[in-house]
Order: sequence, then C-alpha cells, then structure tokens
Amino acid sequence: MSVADKTADWWRGAVIYQVYPRSFQDTNGDGLGDLKGITRRLPYIASLGVDAIWLSPFFKSPMADMGYDVSDYCDVDPIFGTLADFDEMMAAAHGLGIKIVIDQVISHTADVHPWFVESRSSRTNPKADWYVWADPKPDGTAPNNWLSIFGGPGWEWDGVRRQYYQHNFLTSQPDLNFHSPEVQDELLSTVKFWLDRGVDGFRLDTVNYYFCDKLLRDNPPHAPDTSDGGLDAPDTNPYGMQNHLYDKTQPENVAFLQRFRALLDRYEARATVGEVGDGARSLKTVAAYTGGGDKLNMCYTFDLLGPDFTAAHIRNCVDAFQKSVADGWVCWAFSNHDVNRHVSRFAKTAEERPVVAKLAMSVLATLRGSICLYQGEELGLPEAELAFEDLRDPYGIRFWPAFKGRDGCRTPMPWEAAKAHAGFTTAEKSWLPVPYEQAALSVDLQEGDVQSVLYHYRDTLAFRKAHTALLDGTMTFIDTSRDLLAFTRKKGTETLLFVFNLTREPAEFALPQGMISDERLDMPAAKGSVVGGKVLLGALDAFCARVS
Repeated sequence: MSVADKTADWWRGAVIYQVYPRSFQDTNGDGLGDLKGITRRLPYIASLGVDAIWLSPFFKSPMADMGYDVSDYCDVDPIFGTLADFDEMMAAAHGLGIKIVIDQVISHTADVHPWFVESRSSRTNPKADWYVWADPKPDGTAPNNWLSIFGGPGWEWDGVRRQYYQHNFLTSQPDLNFHSPEVQDELLSTVKFWLDRGVDGFRLDTVNYYFCDKLLRDNPPHAPDTSDGGLDAPDTNPYGMQNHLYDKTQPENVAFLQRFRALLDRYEARATVGEVGDGARSLKTVAAYTGGGDKLNMCYTFDLLGPDFTAAHIRNCVDAFQKSVADGWVCWAFSNHDVNRHVSRFAKTAEERPVVAKLAMSVLATLRGSICLYQGEELGLPEAELAFEDLRDPYGIRFWPAFKGRDGCRTPMPWEAAKAHAGFTTAEKSWLPVPYEQAALSVDLQEGDVQSVLYHYRDTLAFRKAHTALLDGTMTFIDTSRDLLAFTRKKGTETLLFVFNLTREPAEFALPQGMISDERLDMPAAKGSVVGGKVLLGALDAFCARVS
C-alpha cells in the first residue's frame, strides 16, 4: 500500500475522540461550551494520541434536542460561535495532525427549518412532499402504529394540511422524505458545503432511519424469540415492543449511501461512520452498509453500549461481526452521549471504577476495528446523578422516574478541581451541574500521575500505535475453559497474544499447545505473567506477549 493509500485510509484503525461541544469548554461565560473552547483545549486532545475528533452537532437549532434538531445545515448556532470560529478550530486541529468529523443529522430537521415551514403550509407548495405526510384513517387516528423513540405515536397532526407527519423522535423533529430525489439532492448539497470547507468526515446520525416504507405498513409486534428486535431502548419504552420492519432500515437506503459515498470520493481522504440502531439486526445492517467499498467506510452499533462487560459478550459481538461483515469495517465504543457512562455500567463498586476504567480501555484498544472515545471517559468519570429539576433531556423528562435520560453522561468536562464548575465556565451557573465526584477526577489532578486513568489512556494509545497489528491486523479468538477473553492479533511477522480476566477472581490460562511466549510486552496495567506454560492473572487483570 502506498503512502497516499494509507492517508486515504486514515480511518481504518483510527482512534476518534467525541466532543460534546456544549459540555466541553465555555469561553464566553454563558454556561455553555463553544467552538473557541474546543480550540483552546486542542492541545489536551492531541496529548491523548487520538487521530480525529467527532463533533456532536453545532448547527443552528432551536435546541429542543440539544442540536439534533437542525434548522440550518450550513451555519453555526450562535451559542457555539460562528463559521469563522469553526474554521479557526479546524485549522488548529489540522495543524496538530487531528482530523475533524462532524455529526450529520439528516434523517429529520427541526420544525422551524424553512423547508418544513414551507412544506406544512399547503399540499401543493414546491416542498409539499419533502417530509413524510399521510392522511388520517377514517376515524381520524394516525396512519399506522409506528411509535416515536421519545414516547407516544410516531405521527403528529398538522391542522393546516389536515394530515399527519412522521417523527421518529420529538414532535418538533419531522422526518424528511428520502423517497424524494429533490430532498436527497438538497441534503447532499449541504454535505458538499462542509466538504468544501475542509472537514475530514461525517458521523451519520441514525443512518438506517432515512427511509420508511412507501406503503406505511404497520410494524408487527416484537417477538422475543425471533432474531429481529427493536431498538436498544430502555424497557420502560414501548418502542421496543415492535419489530421495526417498516419505519426504518429500508432497502432504498443502500442506493442513497452509494450517492453519499460517490460525493465523498470526489475529495481526498474523507470518511464516514454510520450510527446503526437496529436491535438484533444491527450486524446485518452494518454488513449491507459497509460492504463493497461503495457505501459507508464504517459503522458502529449499540452492541457494546449496554451493561454487559464479560468475556463471553465481547467475544460474541466481535466474532459475530467478523463472520457477518466480510469486507466492511466497524468502530467500537463503550460510551457516548446517549448512554450511561461505562465505568458506572461495568464497575460493581465505586472503589473498583479506576481499575475497570483502565481494563476497559485496554480491551477496547486491542479489538479489531476503529475505536471511539467519549470525552471524560479518559478521566474515569462515572455517570452523574442528577435531580429531576436539573434535567434538560426531553427523553429523560418524558420517561422519568423509570428512565432518567441522557443528561448524566453529558455533564461538563472537569478541568480544574479547585475552580467553580471545575473550570468549565466562569458563569454563575452551568447548563448542567458538575457533580463533586466528577470534579474530584478533573484533568489537573490526573496530569502527571502515573497511576491515573488519564495516564493509562495516553499510555495505552501509544502502545496501540506502536504495534501495527492492532490497527488493522487479523484477530483470532482462543477458546478458554474460564470466563476469559483470549485472542491473537497478527500482521506480517508479528503475532500478539492478549488475555483479559474480566472477573473478580484470579484465573489461569493455559497456553495453547505449540504456542511459545517469546516476549512479555509491557502493556499498560497488564500484570499477568507466565509460569510453567500458564498465564496467571489477578482479578480484572490482563496479559500481553509476542508469541510464535
């Protein structure tokens, strides 16, 4: 592979750091993070050793869903700054060798978007079919049984058109009609706007939600004993009671993704990562969307974003992907802005959180695929416990108290423990509070501490980059008699053995017959050792060696 080809494939095996802009760094004292704050903190991000930043939405928006309800795809919302601020931030990132990936939310818009304002004004205007409109049933009820992920029916009545419009999320987030070629063309023009501006890629929000069934057929009930299920949603949400055959993951989506890729291929070294929320069908969808080299570069699913941190679960997920997706690529993550922080999900006690945080990072960094880190996980931040009156997430407010929503993982980044709001803002009040237990894990307290979670992240990412087998080498699992995760990563003449004990008890792993441990490697926080042909591991421990 030539140097140019390697540059084009920068995303393969990349480490992507997700920044949630409103919670990263405030520079103007309004209690909300902004683009200038990201620019200010770029040296910190670069110090982690990541390859790219994924920016959650910063576009103009009424912010009903924290920016995932876009009212202008080609401008920056004033709370975050200006287009000039974005250009400055991107130039500074590129100067540090960091790529910029932006969150493209094109399955729906805000209801104040000019497209929707025109579309709802009549049934005959030029944009009348730009959204999914349908007549009511004879009794006035919604066209079918589709549900909204954020609660209630997936349809909202509009009195002017005297029709329902579809919304997979809030009623103020109407779904675009991708069956319209004009809609596709206009959306791709907004993508081109950012490509021309120099962005390196796109994270495609809810990428399998673009099309719905033309016939608007009812979804059947979700049968737990079948292979196809609903979204990875809390069990308090009736959305998971349906098998979502018709309101998402339609076959027409593949052709649109080919159009999207054809546009990107007109530019150098650009990439896409798609978010696939499709229940038990996720891997089939990833295979369809990433195979063939003419659609998405990679996808990520919700498979590792649940509470299960066991060897069996991780192996099943990775093994299933490798068997299902022959020529595609995956991006693994344990946390993001939509789920409880994984330290709280995986650790059984507060005392073991730092150990679990380090072990989880070691596992993630050695899996085959690209990886995504969510801001603050490198500090070992736990999920924040917030009072109802502090919530800002409409999802949590709707399902409280059975489901508290997503605000607990979106609290501001703690930079300096001794300052108000841990140095995030000089405002009297930040948009979400910074809990004491998060402030106690701030960046300034962990800098230079070789025992800290932050130090471990930096060290582990350096270890990953030092071994090309970890970037795109093959991965082969080894059967074990215990709940251990054992596999090799191989590229060229280098074969690395990894063994992880995710249990709370010491464990032994017998080296397979004929496997010789040539050299134990100093993988960060890996204390396991070889004695008499066996790898001895402590609780929540790891081992790494070159083998032949």
